[in-house]
Amino acid sequence: MKDYVHTPDLHQAVQAIVQGKVIIYPTETLYALGCSIRSRLAGTAIMELKGRPQGKPLPVIIGSMDQLEMVVSNVDPAVYSLSRSFWPGPLSIVLSAREDAMSQVQDNSGRTSVRWTSHPVAQNLCLQSGVPLVGTSANVAGAEPAAHPRDLDPKLVNRVDYLVSDQPYPRGGLPSTVVRIVGERRVVVLRSGAIGVRRLLAAGWEVVEEET
Repeated sequence: MKDYVHTPDLHQAVQAIVQGKVIIYPTETLYALGCSIRSRLAGTAIMELKGRPQGKPLPVIIGSMDQLEMVVSNVDPAVYSLSRSFWPGPLSIVLSAREDAMSQVQDNSGRTSVRWTSHPVAQNLCLQSGVPLVGTSANVAGAEPAAHPRDLDPKLVNRVDYLVSDQPYPRGGLPSTVVRIVGERRVVVLRSGAIGVRRLLAAGWEVVEEET
């Protein structure tokens, strides 16, 4: 029987994170499969659980702006400008990872995708464990992600250490939008999602095509 952790008391889930274990937890968009970004073994386990190819890094969530520099290096002022408009919320920004960041969250260029989650449970998990978390959707690669406990793959649930299943549930719909800052108030949208282009434009950001 899988252990279910209720949101009023996340002590057991936090302990699992600190001990380098893998959990499933809610975010503002979908359920996430996660672990501490300091646990390389757990990161490898998540890659295997998802069947995720090695060249596709795992995204990261933070519980506050104070945790950003635990993930990335040389934070440009443009990052703070963009984050003021959309964080906490479903906008993931691709930034240069710290040199000591685990390989599972970095692409071949040393970049990682990070967002400040607006979900209270996910925030508390990050803050109480004192570390940002891997925040990839809780599904096997190619399968549908879940926004309700009943839609989670039972085989996946049975292979993780803890499931945080209590409300508030994720709202579902589109995943986070993924962008990369390419200039002063200019971004490339790498994945369309919950933050639409119109909202980026309304916040004063120009959306441009990826340079080839």
